[in-house]
Amino acid sequence: MGYKIAVAGATDNLGREILDILAEREFPADEVIALGPRRSIGSEVSFGDRDLKVRDIDSFDFAGCDMALFALDTEAARKYAPLAADAGCIVIDSSDAFRMDPSVPLVVPEVNARAIEAYRERMVVACPDPATAELVAVLKPLHERARIRRVVVSTYQSLSGAGKEAMDELWNQTKGLYVPGQEVAPHHLPRQIAFNIIPQVGEFMEDGSSRAEWQIMAETKKILDRSIRLAVTSVRVPSFVGDAESVNIEFEDFLDEDEARDILRESPGLLVVDKHEDGGYVTPVESVGEFATFVSRIRQDSTVENGLSLWIVADNLRKGSALNLVQVAEILGRDYLQKG
Repeated sequence: MGYKIAVAGATDNLGREILDILAEREFPADEVIALGPRRSIGSEVSFGDRDLKVRDIDSFDFAGCDMALFALDTEAARKYAPLAADAGCIVIDSSDAFRMDPSVPLVVPEVNARAIEAYRERMVVACPDPATAELVAVLKPLHERARIRRVVVSTYQSLSGAGKEAMDELWNQTKGLYVPGQEVAPHHLPRQIAFNIIPQVGEFMEDGSSRAEWQIMAETKKILDRSIRLAVTSVRVPSFVGDAESVNIEFEDFLDEDEARDILRESPGLLVVDKHEDGGYVTPVESVGEFATFVSRIRQDSTVENGLSLWIVADNLRKGSALNLVQVAEILGRDYLQKG
């Protein structure tokens, strides 16, 4: 006997990616239900070799569902997650609605899978921002070896993280720069994104940090270690899918770059591609469609006593978000619900 699974937000990019991964990994489901807003009722989404009719999330009864994977925005997650949880359905949520709630576990399976067991208090498991998920997967094995004091990270985040309208804006602006009379003014982003980069991801907060920068700092502390100090700069770049991070780490103990490379090679979810030659690294384009977080350009930082610098790349939709949700569902099914 398999599971009854709902995917909320199934018509959006993330929801479609979740369905693809559930099918690819042959998740043990007897029934998979695609949920969306009323305007999408009757449309179809792909699930493996078949199509699913989208059902209305407003009228859907979550009773009888074992798990619901939420690819919804924050407001919608706050609306529908309590309804699902009250019906006995475990919610695995991709938004920031519950990430910092102390009663809700915030989980990256390769890093803190055991935290999932706390789902029972609220019937919700939160997944972090993709930039955080990619970062902590790399930091954890290094932290276990040499104890991290401080991390300085700059993220280079694609437009898929800002939604379809932002992706369309890049497309339209790029065309507009070559087509006389076509508008290139920004509408969904604070500045022109075509052939440009924007040092703002999310709204600004009182201390001058953007929302994305604050999330990475707060989520890393909750998942990994509250004593780690972080400085984050998040940048929106003109690409559709795939995020990158430039990371500088200061440790309590010395860690040689060769040993760090070996540690990361043996760590779950990571793939080291690090040749000191032209093109001996991974860029966001190569990460698209892949399940791994790629680590390149690992080197000593001589400006601090015990420092390393490195480069991280991952498909933010597939690895950073959708796979994270599916892996949580797999662990819940295998270790806690144990059907069939």
